[in-house]
Amino acid sequence: MTIDLGMPSAPVRPLATRRQSRQIMVGNVPVGGDAPVSVQSMTTAVTADINSTLQQIAELTATGCQIVRVAVPTADDAEALPIIAKKSQIPVIADIHFQPKYVFAAIDAGCAAVRVNPGNIKKFDDKVGEIAKAASDAGVPIRIGVNAGSLDKRLLAKYGKATPEALVESALWECSLFEEHGFRDIKISVKHNDPVVMINAYRQLAEACDYPLHLGVTEAGPAFQGTIKSSVAFGALLAEGIGDTIRVSLSSPPAEEVKVGIQILESLGLRERGLEIVSCPSCGRAQVDVYTLAEEVTAGLEGMDVPLRVAVMGCVVNGPGEARDADLGVASGNGKGQIFVKGEVIKTVPESKIVETLIEEAMRLAEEMKDAGTESGEPSVAVAD
Repeated sequence: MTIDLGMPSAPVRPLATRRQSRQIMVGNVPVGGDAPVSVQSMTTAVTADINSTLQQIAELTATGCQIVRVAVPTADDAEALPIIAKKSQIPVIADIHFQPKYVFAAIDAGCAAVRVNPGNIKKFDDKVGEIAKAASDAGVPIRIGVNAGSLDKRLLAKYGKATPEALVESALWECSLFEEHGFRDIKISVKHNDPVVMINAYRQLAEACDYPLHLGVTEAGPAFQGTIKSSVAFGALLAEGIGDTIRVSLSSPPAEEVKVGIQILESLGLRERGLEIVSCPSCGRAQVDVYTLAEEVTAGLEGMDVPLRVAVMGCVVNGPGEARDADLGVASGNGKGQIFVKGEVIKTVPESKIVETLIEEAMRLAEEMKDAGTESGEPSVAVAD
């Protein structure tokens, strides 16, 4: 007997029409145009430590990262780039500050793209012609990455601080220099630590050019604060169709950045949902330990790569409805739980068996979905009221 898993026949309708930008290729990843929004992160290992850097890239790749950036502040880091670029499973972007010569080293090393920060590269404007030719000959795109913390002193003097207008003017000025040399294989970011300033900067930039945009709230902070700030800023822009790649900047392990970024995209319907845990926030009506149940189910299903919705509910008010609407769910009360599979109660188990039962049923459903040819999504966890 085949169980109807109730998966949606069509993706969620986007909140807004996607901004039409030109498309570039970062290695084998299309960016801009009609390409899906991609998730980036950055390694924290010293790039010259090739093994540590490649290990971190492998971990990021396994988490769902699609493009990775590595810092290149020294000659030793530049010398490591050829091996890293060759052995990385995902495209590598070289992050260049202060020294224009490392831009050429990154291009020669086979990096998929180069990020330059014009605000802190001395005499950068004088090198644009050479950089444009080298990048064009190698088919390597350039990301012009403007940051509030390293804005060109001329623009700080003009605007008094890193305003949205100052960030946009800096980016467009550098673009114009590349355009003078016929180079338009460009991606832009205008990052600020204040989501309001950042949102306004990207809105202005989106109206002023057709280059693909990389979204980021720079120096967003520790995991909790940074997640909130990035989610607010990215959500506002992506819901308006603005943004082609994203990087969630957290004072946390890079893999955590990727998980948050993926969840943001899934929450907005911009990426196929993977594993989703729907759990109530608990309240005085709860008759079981919802917090522990949700955490243990999440841990037990970590790594599951099918689009499965699991509801972990703790009372009789919303519990039966949420559990019935999910692929798999439990409505708990009085120390026991009713287990639902696609709207039907299949068994009632004591509280001590809820987690074990949900994991067993989830594994069984996942196998049926794979056997039926259901495409895998990226694993993620959402918490709903």
